[in-house]
Amino acid sequence: MPQSGGTYVGTPVAFFEQHGSGLAPTRFAVSAWSPDMLTGPAVCGALARAIETTSGDDDFVPARITVDMFRPVRNTLLQIETTPVRDGNRIRVTDAAIVQDGEVSAQARVVFLRRSTAPQGDYWTDPEVPRPPSVDESDRDRRRAHWGSGDDTDWTTHMSDHQGAERKRVWMRQFPIVAGEESSLFVNTTMVGELTSLLTNWGSDGVGYINADLTLALARLPESLEIGVVADRHVAADGVAVGTTTLFDRKGVFGTGLTTALGNGRRIVDYSRPPG
Repeated sequence: MPQSGGTYVGTPVAFFEQHGSGLAPTRFAVSAWSPDMLTGPAVCGALARAIETTSGDDDFVPARITVDMFRPVRNTLLQIETTPVRDGNRIRVTDAAIVQDGEVSAQARVVFLRRSTAPQGDYWTDPEVPRPPSVDESDRDRRRAHWGSGDDTDWTTHMSDHQGAERKRVWMRQFPIVAGEESSLFVNTTMVGELTSLLTNWGSDGVGYINADLTLALARLPESLEIGVVADRHVAADGVAVGTTTLFDRKGVFGTGLTTALGNGRRIVDYSRPPG
């Protein structure tokens, strides 16, 4: 669950601390599903950071990231292994895997595409552009999440205001992935984009589906760390759900999100209660 900015004695406001070659989870990385599991944004952010560190290049756009979370990532030290798949002139592909006790818990693939000149011609695009909240630029708490449901002017800073069967959206930046290190635009986008599952699977009683994966497709990187995600579609049958979202910044739409999820009705996460 995303948190507001702040300081906690003895705990850096980040998902991990660097410990040698590994990442040690902080309290902010713990999942709402179980104290023994890590939250999806932390897992996806750690994998994105590892791949970007080894394969990122200003001439390339990280156009797609796919994360498969086929085993719970436990609340212990993470080791991440990266593997180059292709390093071509126009396409670069790199894989990464989280390894715990010799087993892979989650893995990711990023496809980088070289920037080029757009072809001529006109193309169809959805005329509906999501509107960010009106945020006071002097607000010092830049990590405060703004949540919305229904009408796109209905933004508040409390998740509990928005539990229901209406369309959901969020505007935020995530915590840094590693203490003492500001996340890149790509890593932050991956962590905020992971909320595709929450936004599309959040119903009247809470979140009753747990995602098995995440795919983000990006035409460009956002202009800043503050970005928005809005639910587009939720489709479900026999306890299997598919959710899609749109990612946007103050310039406009820059990508889409896709997730598949499994029904987890015995352990619904209820966000209807105010924090505190």
